[in-house]
Amino acid sequence: MKSAGSLPPVQAVLFDAYGTLFDVYSVGTLAEQLFPGRGEALAVLWRDKQIEYTRLTSMSGRYRPFWDLTRAGLRYACARLKLELTAERESQLLNQYRHLGSFPENKAVLQALKARGVTTGILSNGDPDMLSVAVKSAGYVDDQGRSLLDHLISVETVQRYKTDPATYALGTQALGKPARQVLFVSSNCWDAIGATWFGYTTLWVNRGKLPLEALDTEPTRTGSSLRDVLDFFPAAS
Repeated sequence: MKSAGSLPPVQAVLFDAYGTLFDVYSVGTLAEQLFPGRGEALAVLWRDKQIEYTRLTSMSGRYRPFWDLTRAGLRYACARLKLELTAERESQLLNQYRHLGSFPENKAVLQALKARGVTTGILSNGDPDMLSVAVKSAGYVDDQGRSLLDHLISVETVQRYKTDPATYALGTQALGKPARQVLFVSSNCWDAIGATWFGYTTLWVNRGKLPLEALDTEPTRTGSSLRDVLDFFPAAS
């Protein structure tokens, strides 16, 4: 985990959902089955357009639910790649998006945080029902079927998308803590930067070994997997 200096004291952790807890590119497996040789390209363009639409609608004051933008992004991506998106294929791909794969270390990290008594949550662009289904599908529950996440926070309540400061404020309001005492974790560098600007202590999970955004701002820490979260919350000796 990169960055100099000691780790700042934090009391809770908020995770981005899509790309951080849920693998948005896992839809590429089904996409490849439906469109041989084009699955990866579709998954990448779909995600890029989905995020572009959140920014466009948010900046223009024309909020639409994240699910609608996810569908719109899929339709655009297929049109751009000249792929025939039948109603059946659209339904299959959108259903797959509700049940995205999880990164292999994630559940163990959430279990460890729970064992250490750390308050956890998701702060996401996703609609509430999307997040609820995704958490259950990923198996982020304990042996009694209880969620390993204490809060599921959607930007739907402010009808703006990240990186609008109002979206990040939802986390501090829900937790009742100042931003610096909350660790915000994202695998999307732009999200980690936005959260850093807001005042959160931040961890960028750079799984893809990508360069830092050239905006003269760095997250508090940069790691390579969700396991790096645990360094902020050492186990009792």
